[in-house]
Amino acid sequence: MLQRMIKRVISVLWLVCTAAPLAANEPVYTIKIFNRQFIPVELHIPKATKVQIVLDNLDDTADEFDSHSLNREKHIPPKSQVVIYIGPLAAGRYIYEGESEVTGGPALGVIVVE
Repeated sequence: MLQRMIKRVISVLWLVCTAAPLAANEPVYTIKIFNRQFIPVELHIPKATKVQIVLDNLDDTADEFDSHSLNREKHIPPKSQVVIYIGPLAAGRYIYEGESEVTGGPALGVIVVE
């Protein structure tokens, strides 16, 4: 009985130790929101790779990251950061937009998967 418990504990510890580095290997990209615009407007990421995107709202007003093609919608409070994960994706262009209205419409951006 004791040996079984020890084996289970060792198995769980092994899983925890091997899974943590896998999560840390995801590429990290940042999209800033400044003056109600996305920076960069076009972000290039590798195909078939899960990536982490940090949405960094530098403005004094809340905004949103909304993409039907990526199936993501995220509210970003003022002066804060939010993390989303996307992928792995096929090569292509994935458009996203903000919620805040500016002259000419909401802020637009594109993620280009290559």
